[in-house]
Amino acid sequence: MNFLKTIVAVGLVAASTSAFAADITGAGATFPFPIYSKWADAYKKETGNGLNYQSIGSGGGIKQIQAKTVTFGATDMPLKVEQLDKDGLVQWPMVMGAIVPVVNLEGVKPGEMVFDGETLANIYLGKITKWNDPAIAKLNPKLKLPSDAITVVRRSDGSGTTFNFTDYLSKVSADWKTKVGSGTAVEWPTGVGAKGNEGVSGNIGQTKNSIGYVEYAYAKQNKLTYTAMVNKAGKTVQPTVEAFQAAASNADWAKAPGYYVILTDQPGEKSWPVTASTFILMHKDATDKAASQEAIKFFKWSFEKGGKMAEELDYIPMPESVVKLIEKTWSADIKS
Repeated sequence: MNFLKTIVAVGLVAASTSAFAADITGAGATFPFPIYSKWADAYKKETGNGLNYQSIGSGGGIKQIQAKTVTFGATDMPLKVEQLDKDGLVQWPMVMGAIVPVVNLEGVKPGEMVFDGETLANIYLGKITKWNDPAIAKLNPKLKLPSDAITVVRRSDGSGTTFNFTDYLSKVSADWKTKVGSGTAVEWPTGVGAKGNEGVSGNIGQTKNSIGYVEYAYAKQNKLTYTAMVNKAGKTVQPTVEAFQAAASNADWAKAPGYYVILTDQPGEKSWPVTASTFILMHKDATDKAASQEAIKFFKWSFEKGGKMAEELDYIPMPESVVKLIEKTWSADIKS
């Protein structure tokens, strides 16, 4: 967590000390916060221009860009074209990543435990309450499972990570779809709420016998015990860049209006089942056009030079063909 706090401090200082450029401000998704922070730090060193990004959750990011209090909003729940048109917004995918279940269970190492979607849904529905439940035991015959109660941790804020996680659960569990559904915020049947991927990571790290869901970079940085998952093809897969890329390869960005693509529960034997894109929202006709153009420069730089940094944090860079589509969208839709 200290690593993340240090990085955001760098971002904030960078924004306040940039004398020559318009101040780029953004707010929203916690999912991409590690990579946006890393890009901001490198961009500041190379150009002297700073970025102030508030990691407040996708719901907050959508509200702030609608209210015109930031240069860009960030969300892991893409907005549909009707909503974009209504608010005068442009949307594009910036980077892809994955959401992983994480547990704090004595004696269990990262990748050792396996879940399928239905079992995860039943834990979050409050139907499965003990670690040694037959459904968990069947998936994990080699693990010694305690009889302790499961402490369920979920997001308390409006969250794109939650949108993608609950979208996945709705696809694999009819019961979940009927009773809870999907969204950035849902009526959780059970669980303890925590704010942001940061909050869930911290809660899981401190709470024995707990389960939660976080963006993979947070699981790695906080040394959390992530689990394997059974995917749509019935194969057990580990959260790896290869598995995330296998799911992402199904995305047909060119034919998606407003780049509206959801990557959960994709086919393919190697596909990670809860893969997701994170999106940027900007006004077509911004009040502060100088700041808007500075933001586009930052995003262009991130596409051109940020791919390796993204991969180092286990995100998936956008394919070059998609970046070209996005650059055309900027030229056509954003007034300078």
